[in-house]
Amino acid sequence: MKIAIIGFQTSGKTTVFNALTGQQVATSAFSTGRAETHHGIVKVPDSRLDKLSELFKPKKHTPATVEYLDLAAVARQEDAPGGEALGEKQMAEVAVTDALLVVVRGFVNAAGDAPDPAADIEAIALEMALSDLKKIETRLERIDKQIQRAPTAEKRGLQIEMDACKLVQAALEQGQPARTVKLDEEQKKSLRGFQLLTLKPTMFLVNDGEDQWKEHGAEPVALGALAEAPGTMAGRLCGQMEMEIAQLPAEDREAFLADYGIAEPAAHRVIRMCYELLGRISFFTVGPDECRAWTIMADTTAQPAAGAIHSDLERGFIRAEVIRWDELLAAGSYAEAKKHGKLRLEGKEYVVQDGDILNILFSV
Repeated sequence: MKIAIIGFQTSGKTTVFNALTGQQVATSAFSTGRAETHHGIVKVPDSRLDKLSELFKPKKHTPATVEYLDLAAVARQEDAPGGEALGEKQMAEVAVTDALLVVVRGFVNAAGDAPDPAADIEAIALEMALSDLKKIETRLERIDKQIQRAPTAEKRGLQIEMDACKLVQAALEQGQPARTVKLDEEQKKSLRGFQLLTLKPTMFLVNDGEDQWKEHGAEPVALGALAEAPGTMAGRLCGQMEMEIAQLPAEDREAFLADYGIAEPAAHRVIRMCYELLGRISFFTVGPDECRAWTIMADTTAQPAAGAIHSDLERGFIRAEVIRWDELLAAGSYAEAKKHGKLRLEGKEYVVQDGDILNILFSV
């Protein structure tokens, strides 16, 4: 998974990036639209995979990963009238990500201004919507001219695109993100080149100060009109404190967490939220050579799941040997699991479940 981190200047989004990745990137404010993007790849913590590796003692232990991209600050309309929320370079990077993590300020800033996360969520959602609306309106102006002089063979494709644009335009004008619009597959395909920000599943993350964190804790975040929008989640963390935790030696982290009454690092919690937001699950392949986690969409059937491992396995798929991770642990070995009837054969239409262990039988 790739997650783009965005936010207004002084929201503390680079602090959050450091908290999620354990990096030590300088947290001075970005220059909007001109700063480099910071990249961080994080191993997905999964106690199930850890226990399977303890059983098999493999040569390699390979967890799933999440990549975070810390982009330049989002521009406010008053700072760049008529401009884009993100620059061209940042938009190109957003295009290849799976979701947006939008950081809003929940701490008192250097000027002494009290935070207003709900207002900032509304403001940044508006900036993203205005950016998308500008693109849609520009495209509608052009497509209206194109469709009039296009050959008959091209008219259908242009009409599909025009219909999709109009549906999205109507939603954006009503203050709804593009992801609320019900589009068929052809319409979705026609919009892929637009890099619309409000089409991306989005998590709003309030970056509290330590005092605010003590006050609010895990209190729900007010999303206003966005609350009912699909592909939308919200959460809280104390970025500065979590950054300090992430940068500690591993052996010191538990004591620090205990001192602050924190059950687990925010980095772990945010990854789980990303999986939930994107509808992802993990399955495993295990053995003496490697124990590995694979990330797929929920409701993925066995044959395309095999393709996540290697295209040859999908192409030559015959069937899958399947067992749940906890059943294999309880059995202690494949031989014992088979002996007690826990190992089963499934065909290509089997829907892979979170925590399944697969052994793909194939022929190419």
